[in-house]
Amino acid sequence: MIIAPSILAADFGKLREEIEIVNESSADLFHVDVMDGVFVPNISFGFPVMEVLAKYAKKPLDVHLMIVQPERYTDRFMDFGLQSLSIHFEACVQVHRTLESIKNKGVKTGIAINPGTSESVVEPLRDLIDFVNLMTVNPGFGGQSFIQSVVRKIENLDNFRREEELDFLIELDGAITGDNIHEMAVIGADIFVMGTAFFKQKDPVAFVSDIKLKAMID
Repeated sequence: MIIAPSILAADFGKLREEIEIVNESSADLFHVDVMDGVFVPNISFGFPVMEVLAKYAKKPLDVHLMIVQPERYTDRFMDFGLQSLSIHFEACVQVHRTLESIKNKGVKTGIAINPGTSESVVEPLRDLIDFVNLMTVNPGFGGQSFIQSVVRKIENLDNFRREEELDFLIELDGAITGDNIHEMAVIGADIFVMGTAFFKQKDPVAFVSDIKLKAMID
């Protein structure tokens, strides 16, 4: 069970402290949502915040580009020493070419798909991806409800990779909580992006430890 707190849900008035909370926890990644106000109806942050994360984060960075024409900026983001980078199928004209360019830089490649996009788009990308980022809410804002129709996508992708003997991971992004994370793990998900569910906890460090302990026991 790979847990990736989304820095978008952090208190940016005390960003350094929030980064340290993630560092101290047993979470595995920093998930970084970059929004342009065009592909999604919100704007998040850009390179200045990335510089802070690259400097102080002690866990790998998992960057999710919610932007149109992501190929314009992939090289710039990879300069921050990312572990993984996902682009949206719906926002990129040259999906194959862009994924190849990411993979050639030694960064794990991900394809992100919106709730309204069929998981079948993954099949022709099978040799280029390390993970699929399934949006479980409509992208752009935190605090939304989990879209239940995504459950079938998780099951279908898990069946597909088993049948084809593929090793890509399934990442879930949006409305992941302590109440549904174990259910999603059972049906095949591997990476769990947690925003408000992590940062709004009184003790985020204990929260993640409890989740991982329960997963081990189960």
